[in-house]
Amino acid sequence: QMDISCNSDSIGRAFHQPVPVPYINSVGLACSTDVCSSVSSGSENDCSVTNLFFYNFKTDEMNVDKTKESALESAVKSLATEATENHAVDREPRSGTRRKSRSRVPSRGDEGGLFAPHDEEGCTANGVDGEADDAVDLRLQLVDPSVELFDVLKEQLVARLRDGHGETVYELGSGGGSKRGITPEQLALCETTLEKLAAACHSDAVFLRKSTQEDGEVAYYLIRSQQEEEEFIEVRIAVVGNVDAGKSTMLGVLTHGELDNGRGLARQKLFRHKHEIESGRTSSVGTDILGFDCKGLVINKSDGHGSIDWQKICRLSSKVVTFIDLAGHEKYLKTTVFGMTGHAPDFCMLMVGSNAGVIGMAKEHLGLALALSVPVFVVITKIDMCPPNVLQETMSLLWRILKSPGCRKIPMIVSSPDDVMTCALNFTSERICPIFQVSNVTGENLDLVKMFLNLLSCRMDANEHKPAEFLIDDTYQVPGVGTVVSGTCLSGVIRLNDPMHLGPDSVGRFYPVAVRSIQRKRLPVSEVRGSQTASFALKKVKRSLVRKGMVMLSRSVNPAGCWEFEAEILVLHHPTTISPKYQAVVHCGSIRQTATIIGMSLPHMRTGDKALCHFKFFKNPEYLRLDDRLIFREGRTKAVGTITKIYPCIPTSGGGGAAAGATGKGLSGRGSRGRGGTRKKNKSASATEASAKEEGQT
Repeated sequence: QMDISCNSDSIGRAFHQPVPVPYINSVGLACSTDVCSSVSSGSENDCSVTNLFFYNFKTDEMNVDKTKESALESAVKSLATEATENHAVDREPRSGTRRKSRSRVPSRGDEGGLFAPHDEEGCTANGVDGEADDAVDLRLQLVDPSVELFDVLKEQLVARLRDGHGETVYELGSGGGSKRGITPEQLALCETTLEKLAAACHSDAVFLRKSTQEDGEVAYYLIRSQQEEEEFIEVRIAVVGNVDAGKSTMLGVLTHGELDNGRGLARQKLFRHKHEIESGRTSSVGTDILGFDCKGLVINKSDGHGSIDWQKICRLSSKVVTFIDLAGHEKYLKTTVFGMTGHAPDFCMLMVGSNAGVIGMAKEHLGLALALSVPVFVVITKIDMCPPNVLQETMSLLWRILKSPGCRKIPMIVSSPDDVMTCALNFTSERICPIFQVSNVTGENLDLVKMFLNLLSCRMDANEHKPAEFLIDDTYQVPGVGTVVSGTCLSGVIRLNDPMHLGPDSVGRFYPVAVRSIQRKRLPVSEVRGSQTASFALKKVKRSLVRKGMVMLSRSVNPAGCWEFEAEILVLHHPTTISPKYQAVVHCGSIRQTATIIGMSLPHMRTGDKALCHFKFFKNPEYLRLDDRLIFREGRTKAVGTITKIYPCIPTSGGGGAAAGATGKGLSGRGSRGRGGTRKKNKSASATEASAKEEGQT
C-alpha cells in the first residue's frame, strides 16, 4: 500500500522512468491494488515501498536508498507498464463488484475518487484534453502566458474580485509552495501581465511593496475595480475605548486631514449635540467617512469652514471607510452596545490612551467585540505627551490582556509598511491583533493607519441571490420628504419603487410600503446591495408607525414576528444567580428590548454557566433569525448567546376587540401600557374565546 507525497517530476528524475500522469498529482501517488499488494507484500527482497525512498519537503528532492534502488526501480517500471496497458480500460465504467482495498488511495476502477485518472469530459487531473502537462511552476505562470492561460488567469482574478467585494491583493513570485521568489527579469514580466489582467477586468493594479526571499523577489499589488459614480466599496469600523482615550479626536484628524492642537480642536467637527461640545464627551452614535480612490489615495479634503462634502467624497472614491464613533462613558454603555450590534461593523478599533492605560470601559468594549466575533486592532494615542516608562507599562499590560486565555490574540506592533502588509493580509483570521502607536498632534504613524485602513476588506457576504432584507437602526422625519429610515441591507438588492414588507408592528403584522428614494452616505443612488448601508424615504408611512428594530423584507418572503424564542446563553458575569422570570435587555442586531426568561434548562445560572433559555419579549414582537448572536445585559450582568429556536406569532387584526387589546397597542391605538391592564385584557380575551367555544359545541 503506497501513500507517498511526491510529484511526477521527482519520480522521473529519481528512477529515470516516466510514471503515468493520471496516477500522480500534488498530493500523492495512486496505483492499482494489485501492484501495491505485490510490491508491499514482501515477495521481492522483503521490503516495502515506504522504506525504499522518502520525499524531502525542504529541498524538494527525492532521497533514495541506494542499496534498494534496483528493487524500487523494477516496482515502478511494473507500475508504469500496467498503467499504460490499462489506460483505455480505466476510462470506461467497470461492471461487477469492485475490489475493496484498505488503503487510503482509491483503486483504479473508482472513477469518483480523489485520484481518478479522467473525468467524464476526458480531462486528466493535471492536464486538459487528455494531454499530460509537465510540472508547471506556479510562480512563473504570469511570465508570458499563452492566450488560453491568460483567459484562465482572467477568470480567476474576476472570481477573486467578486469574493473580495471589488478588491484583492495579488502576490507575484509565490505559487503557494515552499519556494518563494523569482528573478527581477521574471518579476518585470509578471508585472506587465498583471497590469494587462487588471485592465481586462476594468481594474487598477497598485504597487504596494516588494520583499526579497531566498529564491528571489516577491511583489504585492492591490487590484481594485473601477467603480461607477454611484458604486463604492464600503467597510464599517466601530471606534471604541475608554472615556478620554481620544476616539473623536482621532476620527477628526483622519477624516478632515488636519492635526489636533492638543486642546480638542479636531473633535469639535464630529459632535452632533450642544452638550457634547461643552463636555467634550460623545453621548450618541456618530458616523464619519474616509474615502480612498482606486490608487489608494485619500479623497477627504476639508473646505474652508471645517466640514467635508460627503457626496463629493463618495463620487470620487472607490472605497469608503465608515467610522462608527461610539461613547466611552459607562452611563452610555447601552448606546455603545447598540452601535456594536445594530450597525454591523466589520472591524473594531480599540482606542487606548498611552498615559492612562487599559482601564475602565476599554476592557468592557474589548470583551464586547470578542463576544460578537469582530476582529479588533488597537490604536495607542497621545504618545507625544507620555513618558517612555509609562508607555512601556501600558504596552506590557495590553500585551498580557491580549494573550490571556479569554482573548487568545497574537499582538503585533506595527512600525513599518511591511508590518502593515503582514497584518492586513492575515487580519481576517481574528487571531492577529495589530497595535499602532500614533500621535494626533505630531501626526506620527498616522500614514501607517491610513495604509492599513485602505487594505481592509468587507467581511459581510452580499448574498445578492437571496430575498432582500433591510435592518432599520434609526428613523427620521425630514421636512418636505416624509419618513426616512436608515440601516443595513443584509441580503438581496433593493431598487427604487420596489414594494417591500415593513414590520413587525405591535401586533406582529407586516404591511406593504414602497421606496420613494435611496441615499448612500448622502449620495442619491438607484439601488442598494447586500452588506451596504443606506437610507430610504418611504411613501405614505407615518414616523410613529416605524421604530428601531423593524425590518424591510421582500414581498417574496412570508415574514412573521415572534414574542418568544430560545437561545443558548453563556453568562459572562452576574453577581448572584439567574432564575426563571429574570428580566434584562436583549440586544440582537438593531433590536433592543426587555425580555423575560420564562424557562431554563438549569435551575439556576451563575457566572460561567451555559444553558438553554426560553425568552419572551416584554413590549413588542420582533423579527428574528436563527443563529443570530445576542447580548443579554442588566446593570453589570452580561451574557452572550445564539438563537436556536423561534416561535412565530400569529398576527391579529387591528380592530378594537379583545385580540388587539391583548397585545397592548395596534397600528393606531396606544392601548394599555401597564402590566395589570394587559393581564386583565388577556383574561377577558380567554373568557370570550371559552364562551364562544361552548356556544359552538352546544
